Amino acid sequence: MGHKGFTLWFTGLSGSGKSTLARRMEGILRERGFKVELLDGDIVRQNLSKGLGFSKEDRDTNIRRIGFVCHLLTRNGIVAIAAAISPYRAVRDEVRATIQDFVEVYVKCPLDVLMERDVKGLYKKALAGEIQGFTGVSDPYEEPLHPEIVIESDKETPEESVAKIVAKLEELGYLPPVKSADVYTHDEQQVVEDRLRALGYIE
Repeated sequence: MGHKGFTLWFTGLSGSGKSTLARRMEGILRERGFKVELLDGDIVRQNLSKGLGFSKEDRDTNIRRIGFVCHLLTRNGIVAIAAAISPYRAVRDEVRATIQDFVEVYVKCPLDVLMERDVKGLYKKALAGEIQGFTGVSDPYEEPLHPEIVIESDKETPEESVAKIVAKLEELGYLPPVKSADVYTHDEQQVVEDRLRALGYIE
């Protein structure tokens, strides 16, 4: 018997950790036997939304396209994971309204922390005026009012955030709870993680 499809929609500022968490959730869901498709904002921009700019109209069109694909996947029993800044609340709510099984994950992180991280150097360029209309700097980001899950990526480890998402999906009935006999104790999990880290499989 197949699983029920749903959309897991990550939203948040650039560098907040959306893609990292989305990839981890993709792996967990596959391990649990779900069919999963990950739509990462950067990849979508190169394919589905190639040619679109960063005006509000183009950004909304980009989100509507991602939402449309998520809708198709979800209704066919596939878990669609979207990881896109999706800065405007109205179009996010529009997408939510078209997808019955929609779980919004707000990856929250203070702007000053993101500017300090600045992994891609984008904030530095935006502050210098080299990038116009950069979300959070010269373009607004409208926080979700009622997301199902709020991740505080400046306070939580990725492991803690993933555990929070899994727990909520189980609570909502999208994931069957893992039987206690299948769960490692904290110490057992630590041993396994230390071993994988020593072997270079995880950081």
